[in-house]
This record gives sequence, structure tokens and C-alpha cells, in this order.
Amino acid sequence: MTQGWFVQPVAGATGAADGPGLRDLTTQAARGQPAAIESLLAHIQPMIVRYCQARLGRVAGPDHGADDVAQEVCIAVLSALPRYRDIGRPFASFVFGIASHKVADAVRHAAKLAVPTGELPDGPDSQPGPEETVVASLEAERARALLDQLPGHLRDLLILRMVSGLSAAETGDVLGMSAGAVRVAQHRTLARLRALAAGEQIA
Repeated sequence: MTQGWFVQPVAGATGAADGPGLRDLTTQAARGQPAAIESLLAHIQPMIVRYCQARLGRVAGPDHGADDVAQEVCIAVLSALPRYRDIGRPFASFVFGIASHKVADAVRHAAKLAVPTGELPDGPDSQPGPEETVVASLEAERARALLDQLPGHLRDLLILRMVSGLSAAETGDVLGMSAGAVRVAQHRTLARLRALAAGEQIA
């Protein structure tokens, strides 16, 4: 694993996609300034990790699988920075374009592999007990199962807006939609999810 510090939690990082001064920071990073590169990665890293965990939680199994993909995204962004040019779109659009491809690669790779069974621990474990783990797992699994019933672009829209914390405009730039269309689609998609969830409870 190369440069694992990329996916360690960053104190003070908000995970917001674009903020004051980010354009200048991105320009400086693209020119190879080390401090700017480090600050830029600290800024985008939390939303990349959340995005990968939300997309790959069920596919990759434990969070470390999604974190590995997030690290690959960070490395790919770093490698692509010298070729980045500001054409008026938020930098998040560039980042999530890379993340989307990496996630798709991980999904294809996971489909070809059998999932190994982990070894049982020998000693006491400080992690949540079996009941808490099962409940949390079932809740997360149910949420992902509901999301899986949505078309891919609507699933991505909700993840970008509600998990990664992008604004409507930033989400629109990533998905090729206007901010207004994102808000309308989000409202309708959440209503659709509520209806799906209610139908499951009735069944």
C-alpha cells in the first residue's frame, strides 16, 4: 500500500466540495506546490472516503475495502493534477469523475472474486457486540438495498448530496444537471425511497 496517510482522518476538514480560496489552492497544487497539494488533498479526502464507503459498503465488505479505493482515488487525483485545467467547473466534478471510475473498477473486480471468511478472534474484542453489530449491519444493508432499487444516476445524486455533502450546484456539475434539476430530482427520489420503505414495512 503506497502513502497510506492519504486516507487517514484529517482534523478540521469539513468535506465541503468547493469553498473560498479553493480555486487558487487547486491552481497552486496543479503547479506542483507541495503545501498546496497537501492542503487540497486534506480538503477533498473526507468526501472521497464517504463516497467510496457509501458506494462500496456492501460490495467491498469491511470499510477497509472502500478506504483502499478512496486511497486509489487520492493517488489518481494527485497524478492527474499536472494535467488539470480550470474550465469553470468546480474541482469536485474532476475529483468525482475519477472516483466514479475507480468505484466502477472495484465493483467489477469484486464480482470476479470470492469473498473470504475472516478468522475468528482469539481474545476479547472491544468492538460492538454481536447484537449491535447485526442491527447496524441490517440497517445499513436495508438502506443500501433501497438505494439499489434506484437508477444509477439517482443513487449517485443522493450519495453526493447527502453523504459526500456536495451542494446542488456541485452535484449538478458532477452529473451534468442544473442545480434546480438536482433539487427537484432529490425531492422526488427521497419521496420514492420513503414509498419503497413503507411498502417493505407493509409487506
